Amino acid sequence: MLESTSRLFATSPSASSQDEPTDEDALVEAARHDPAAFAALYQRYFARVYRYLRIRLQLEEDTADLAQQVFLKALDALPRYQSRNAPFAAWLFAIARHALADRFRRSPVTLPLEAAGHVLADHEMEAAVLRRESIEQLTTLLGSLNSDARDLLALRFAAGLTTPEIAAILGKRPETVRKALSRLLQSLKEQYHAPH
Repeated sequence: MLESTSRLFATSPSASSQDEPTDEDALVEAARHDPAAFAALYQRYFARVYRYLRIRLQLEEDTADLAQQVFLKALDALPRYQSRNAPFAAWLFAIARHALADRFRRSPVTLPLEAAGHVLADHEMEAAVLRRESIEQLTTLLGSLNSDARDLLALRFAAGLTTPEIAAILGKRPETVRKALSRLLQSLKEQYHAPH
């Protein structure tokens, strides 16, 4: 399971919903009438939801359980889904975000950011040490962020959501999200490259 999770982190984010086929509305409509048709939506979004949750949770088992809960909640709420000019992905990730918040309220856990860099395959000792130091510095920087900033990064990079999709989830304007991401990334870049 750990190996499959590593591959999930190593994959690039899925194409944005703007690049996805326009059959999404048809898939949603089919799933409303036949729960078995929900499998197509599950297959389309599971990896992205899993990556989003995995970067925020310590244990793979917890991530898998919560991902299943997200899709069960989505299937249960699907008859009430309305696009409201937001893609299905935004609606689904709003459910994932609420499920994650509920999980943290019940049992707070520390952010497992070391999971994002646990793959060290370097054979040269010096390269391995330098990589480890870089990962530790990045882990420290990311760990110092507040929950909202970590969530913003997880939605963008782990879930692969676009700025408009994140804006729909957070209830903010796309320009606001774009600026917040830009400032956050610039700050992390400056802190990462600062002498220590």
